[in-house]
Amino acid sequence: MAEVAAVGAIAIHDGALLLIRRGRPPGVGLWSLPGGRVEPGESEREAVAREVAEETSLVVDVGELIGEVLRPGIGDVVYRIRDFAVSIISGSPVAGDDAADVAWVALDELAQWPLTEGLLDALTHWNVVTANTKRPQADKQVTDS
Repeated sequence: MAEVAAVGAIAIHDGALLLIRRGRPPGVGLWSLPGGRVEPGESEREAVAREVAEETSLVVDVGELIGEVLRPGIGDVVYRIRDFAVSIISGSPVAGDDAADVAWVALDELAQWPLTEGLLDALTHWNVVTANTKRPQADKQVTDS
């Protein structure tokens, strides 16, 4: 299998997580973190900032690495996705590029949204949401870096 480097952005504001609804495979119609492939010659942090801008029109400051997952793609491709905390610098979220929609979703409501496979489990494993309640951990701000 060919491995493709990809990145995602974890932006939390007022107890809500920034999500995009995927407009292209894999996961068309499902909600996920903004992100995508790392382009040749681009650092992961540059890719995160570019992808967030393309998909949401937001300008972000990229912080620490939160976690990494492997996800199957189409054909013999596997994506190695490294998700980073981000802080919003400016802008208002507007869907663009391959994002069909964009939304701020309350952390305690994530389980009710049609999310891409494994997203909620990864966020729980990384302590973005708690395992038992799917609510944000007290005094935990992922965007602080």
